[in-house]
Amino acid sequence: MGSRWYNGAMFSFFLTTGEGHQARSAFLWTWLLNTPFWAIYNILPFILYRDLGATAWQITLMITLKPVVSIFSVYWSHYVNKRRDRLVPNVVLGCVLAHLPFLFFPWFENIWWFIGSFALYMLLYRGVIPAWMEILKLSSEGDLRQKLVAYAISCSYVGSAIFPVFFGWMMDDYVQSWRWIFCITSAISLIAVLVQLRIPSESDESPLSAPSPHLWSPWKNVWELLCKRPDYRDFQWGFMLGGFGIMVLQPALPHFFMDVLNLNYKELGLAMTMCKGVGFALTSGLWAQWMSRVNIYKFSSLVVLMFSLFPLGLLSAQYSILFLFLTYLGYGVMQAGSQLAWKLSGPIFAENEDSSLYSSVNVMTVGVRGCVANPLGGLLCTMGGPIVVLLLGFVLCLSSHFYFQTKIGRKVVVGES
Repeated sequence: MGSRWYNGAMFSFFLTTGEGHQARSAFLWTWLLNTPFWAIYNILPFILYRDLGATAWQITLMITLKPVVSIFSVYWSHYVNKRRDRLVPNVVLGCVLAHLPFLFFPWFENIWWFIGSFALYMLLYRGVIPAWMEILKLSSEGDLRQKLVAYAISCSYVGSAIFPVFFGWMMDDYVQSWRWIFCITSAISLIAVLVQLRIPSESDESPLSAPSPHLWSPWKNVWELLCKRPDYRDFQWGFMLGGFGIMVLQPALPHFFMDVLNLNYKELGLAMTMCKGVGFALTSGLWAQWMSRVNIYKFSSLVVLMFSLFPLGLLSAQYSILFLFLTYLGYGVMQAGSQLAWKLSGPIFAENEDSSLYSSVNVMTVGVRGCVANPLGGLLCTMGGPIVVLLLGFVLCLSSHFYFQTKIGRKVVVGES
């Protein structure tokens, strides 16, 4: 225990000292300060369904927009491709614009304002990821970068395991209190701008190539990258299949939780964020260590295999709510690995190249599969109920696992299988 505490303390010290410490510190503080907001953001569809009487179509649209806006996120990230001088402004402006609409939640009644704010946040949340990953790539080595991302997200998930219990109690006992929760947590998240502005701006006296303003430029760049790097293309196909399985069941969850399981906000918060946060925090360090020792195909195959257990666990919750808590505990474990694979695959495959374009591919593919997976899930839920959708998600995630298994022997730029 003493050795573990010492190693954690030394790692925390290294985050805030040495070359690049301001960038690493800013990344960590951005995640920490955004923790309360993230805890309430993820249950906004459930809030609108229960408190504002949002229709099934509106909830499906809302859940569909969450990944689909990633198609537009690529335009936000496009202008940092091979332009280091634009990395910090991209992150700062993205943080401000993402949280600004939520400050006005107490005074708006139109449900479309809430849906629009929800979509805009996700657009910019994903849009700044390529800039953040390139900032970390420039300020830290591969092993430290993996540990840093795992450390930051783990700290965030620990907070996300605590806040929902308090938020759930407030929302169950005080009607419409969620409006002020969004306003206050957004203001807290905006404090991160102060530390982001301290990141040293990289000079770009001779930029590699200024991105073209043409509408199709991001898509052309992505297509050329996937043609040039079949190894990265294989990774994207596998992740696309597994991600489709997770996305297709999302529109069925509000109906399944509220109408089939009859959950209240306390139970919902306990399962979706507290149990998930505990599972994430307990295992993210283990995932980071394992990621540095195996290739990313083997790593991803285990992630999607564990994801396939999620819908089966939800179906078991019909017999005991204990299964719901255990399922989300396991979901946190799975998501710890998924977040590392999704966020770090760009720097891993890029190696010595600029990684922002690789990370942009991840963002873009989220939007592409969201255009199909979420509407399909909503349609199937309407026609056959949520159980049919959960079973489809299971089959797709399991198929992704078998796909990655066929690619384990492929040469990649990290580790060995």
